[in-house]
Amino acid sequence: MDTQEMEAPGGTPTIAVVILNWNGEKLLKEFLPKVVATTDASISRIIVADNGSTDGSLAYVADAFPENVEVMSFPENYGFAEGYNKAVARCSGYKYVVLLNSDVATSPGWDRELCLYMEANPDTAACQPKILSYRDPGRFEYAGACGGFLDGDGYPYCRGRIFGECEPDSGQYDAPAEVFWASGACLMVRPSVYMEAGALDSAFFAHMEEIDLCWRILLLGKKIAVVPSAKVYHLGGGSLPAENPRKTYLNFRNNLLMLHKNLPDSCRRSALIRRRLLDTLAWAKYVLSFDWANAAAIFRAHRHFAHMRKEYTQHPAVNLLSQRRWPCRSILFEYYIRRIRRFGELVKTNLV
Repeated sequence: MDTQEMEAPGGTPTIAVVILNWNGEKLLKEFLPKVVATTDASISRIIVADNGSTDGSLAYVADAFPENVEVMSFPENYGFAEGYNKAVARCSGYKYVVLLNSDVATSPGWDRELCLYMEANPDTAACQPKILSYRDPGRFEYAGACGGFLDGDGYPYCRGRIFGECEPDSGQYDAPAEVFWASGACLMVRPSVYMEAGALDSAFFAHMEEIDLCWRILLLGKKIAVVPSAKVYHLGGGSLPAENPRKTYLNFRNNLLMLHKNLPDSCRRSALIRRRLLDTLAWAKYVLSFDWANAAAIFRAHRHFAHMRKEYTQHPAVNLLSQRRWPCRSILFEYYIRRIRRFGELVKTNLV
């Protein structure tokens, strides 16, 4: 397929590349020029969706890219999830939408590679590129690496990243693959399926909302993929650093919500009891290291989850986490007991 075949009738771009921004002038100045330079304007339209910024973000975009970048302004900060939902809702004329973090630098041909894969695989609803570290380009980046999975307890891990261990990229995961989830740092999705699956859950506000969305897309019978021939470079920590208590709170709370929403009645209660026990160990670890702020964040996450779970009354009939096509049952066991640090080792010992 050539570039012209990827254009909609009348020459309208096929892809909306949506960059959500909130007071991110510094990040836009560093990363937006790289995105503009490497994105094919004949198939993609770059859109900065602004969450009510009060800094100089919009003035910078208007001055630097008056023709190349469209601005979509919102009156307030709706958070990552609802901000993207509002933006995607306005992109109904595009065949594909890319949710692109404002701290991501793209490489030449990245959008074309993702689009070609989606065109060739109509049963795939969403995909991500290979995500490398912006600071260390030879190493996978934490947020998505080369495609994500969940273990039986709902803990995320990736091709190229298990917990905090990010592997060097030596081409070991260069084959396209079906995965459980694709990273929200750079997520191409069919907007019709995005809406059918219920969009990003705005109650999450930020963190793990794309994993929850991908889970619901899989429940529709669609596929999620990673396309390593497309590469991007992610700074990471652009919104909150790894050990920030706010990030700890959102990750723990949203993981519980995700399990509650997407597990069937037959196993949901036992899964959540198991997670409470495991989260108690994480809480104890913070207490023993005198990290009171993160310990309190876990406590708040469970308390608020107990109230928020009441809003979710519809549950699926199948447990996708128990299917044998995923690499492992317990990433905690593999990492802490078997000392596995690379995804390739995980696959060799667990897949049959």
